[in-house]
Amino acid sequence: MTGRNDGRAEDQGRVYQASGDQHITEHHHHGPSWSGPDSVRHPAVGRAPAILRDRDELMERLRAAVAEGAGNGVFVLHGLGGCGKTAVAYTLFRYAANEADRLSLWVNASDHASLRAGMLAVAADRGAGEGELMAARNGLRAAADLVWDRLDHSDRPWLLVLDNADDPAVLRDGGWLRTSPRGTVLVTTRQSANHWWPAAELLHVGVLPRPEAAQVLCDLAPGTGTVEEAGTIADRLGRLPLALTLAGGFLAHQVIEPWTMAEYGRRLEDRQDPIELIDQGAGAAGNDSRHLISGTWQFSLNALIRQGLPDATPLLRLLACWSSDPLPLSLLTGVELGPDLPAARVELTLRGLLDHSLTELVPGGAVRCLRTHGVLLDSVARGTPDDQRDRLAATAAGLLASALPEMPERGIRDARLNLLTSHVLMLLRRVRDWPAVRQPTVEAAVACALRLVTAQHRAGDYASALAVANRAAELARPRLGEDHLLVLRLRQRVGKSVDRLGRLAEATELHRRVLADLERAYGADSPDTLTSCLHLSRPLTWLGDTAEAVALMRRAARGRTAQLGPSHPLTLEARACLLELPPGAELDEEAPEGPGLVAACRRELGPEHPITLSAELNCAHALFNTGKPAEALPLARRALAAHELRYGAEYPITMASRSLLSSVLAALGELSEAVEQIGTVIEGRERVLGPSHPWTLVAREKLATYRDLEGNT
Repeated sequence: MTGRNDGRAEDQGRVYQASGDQHITEHHHHGPSWSGPDSVRHPAVGRAPAILRDRDELMERLRAAVAEGAGNGVFVLHGLGGCGKTAVAYTLFRYAANEADRLSLWVNASDHASLRAGMLAVAADRGAGEGELMAARNGLRAAADLVWDRLDHSDRPWLLVLDNADDPAVLRDGGWLRTSPRGTVLVTTRQSANHWWPAAELLHVGVLPRPEAAQVLCDLAPGTGTVEEAGTIADRLGRLPLALTLAGGFLAHQVIEPWTMAEYGRRLEDRQDPIELIDQGAGAAGNDSRHLISGTWQFSLNALIRQGLPDATPLLRLLACWSSDPLPLSLLTGVELGPDLPAARVELTLRGLLDHSLTELVPGGAVRCLRTHGVLLDSVARGTPDDQRDRLAATAAGLLASALPEMPERGIRDARLNLLTSHVLMLLRRVRDWPAVRQPTVEAAVACALRLVTAQHRAGDYASALAVANRAAELARPRLGEDHLLVLRLRQRVGKSVDRLGRLAEATELHRRVLADLERAYGADSPDTLTSCLHLSRPLTWLGDTAEAVALMRRAARGRTAQLGPSHPLTLEARACLLELPPGAELDEEAPEGPGLVAACRRELGPEHPITLSAELNCAHALFNTGKPAEALPLARRALAAHELRYGAEYPITMASRSLLSSVLAALGELSEAVEQIGTVIEGRERVLGPSHPWTLVAREKLATYRDLEGNT
């Protein structure tokens, strides 16, 4: 003995010091430290739905699953984050407990720890003893076996909700998902891949229809606006229940200066970052990312990363350069984002996004398409790092350019054009709002818009071309400026579409302004300036200002001849325009050029080239206008047949050919056929252009004249 004792205590042990010999026995009793949920008989949801809207068919199926005698079933509610899967589960939970006389149990299945703790709490609720639970917690007994044994022997039928099972591997590891004759299991998940849910019935939960989405806002924020105003906001939010709930919460809880729905809608449209405004409605939901638009998608991306698909984030960021409308899958052919997303990984990564409900395939339709929710895309775009935005936007522009015709043909109606329109405009919005995107990428995006507008115009869809050109120019100006050539070319397209829609005075003014701006910025003889001369000459001709129209046409022809040579297609096009005009002092020197010009076009461009066909039609005009209807007739018939074959019966230039033929026939006394031909023109123009379009009115005047002539013969 040294007379000195050294001691050390750990945890709850103590050190005793005494003289003499003593024997001390100390017993420590440790109760289990409870780390499970406070309740499995109450749904752990952040915000319970006041009323479940538009889930009648789904709820009817689920109520049948908890009817008396039902069991051995697993139902999987799957869909995009924020689409209301938990709200459906909550509603069924309450129905089962209050009306179906079932014990309702709720477990958070978002991760291993929460699932294990919740399921052991279920076992305790169903009568498992403390010793059994302790053995399961300490790994001395299979925990899942204990839980399902207790569920199988439950004295009451039950409904078990496994909420937020976005990573199905959590359920598979340990065998937590099973069936029992005593109850029904309902799973909510974003994971829609069938292989995760063998023998389960999968039920998709999507966004709400417009009327029900509007009603959700009215439920949450009564008195703040009309149903129609609520519908407008719902459309902007993509009718996603989470976004609607946040917007309604924001409107309902403002105190100092409450907003109306109309004001909220305006702020939503005006803000460069609408996601920030939407998230302000979280309120009572706190900072839980599942209750925030800006964070809810990250759960799915994290799951994809755990599954070995880190490429999902760059692919989703690329999709965020485009809109929420159906996106042709062919656009993703050849996607390459370097090491972040090699081309060989695109197919696998896209499959991952589909399986996690981050995007979806659009059923039906002639073109296979993908659709991604707009609020998700806005949220992803918001979180895209600045140093990645230029590369993403450049890739998106390149893919769009490859899908758009470089030199669109007249009369060709491509179904993909309408599908690509919203994606082109959204890309322009992104590059406008992303300062990190460099000018060459901005120009590439605007060039896509110009290709699209040109294709729409040449397909005869003038209203769409006008709308897209106006919007594209508006989005391009902040980055490129008013005098950038691409912006001016979009403005040229605006004027051309307004002209074709019959608003001639407006078109004249638009073309005058563009011509003046091109002359100031690029000079009087630049190619685009000369093109604007031709554009302005068209409405002037219809308005009767032939002298100025002829001067502009001659200026374009002379300028193109000097720059491109007399046989260039653009030169021949400019020279052919003069043939269409009625005779007068201004045109005397052009009168003999018609047949020679047609011959030059056939020689240089071929007999079926669009400029050759236009020259033949205009030559027939020239012969008719100079009192030679007999010579004009064969050219007019050929022009109609050629244009109808190439462009279809209702294309504007085809109807112009038929209108000319009717005039030639009438001049030759063939009034019966003339009436028949102009009647066909009227029917087509009314259908395509409308009854009040100037071209339709001219055709009606011709018909009245021919009938008068018939009456006098």
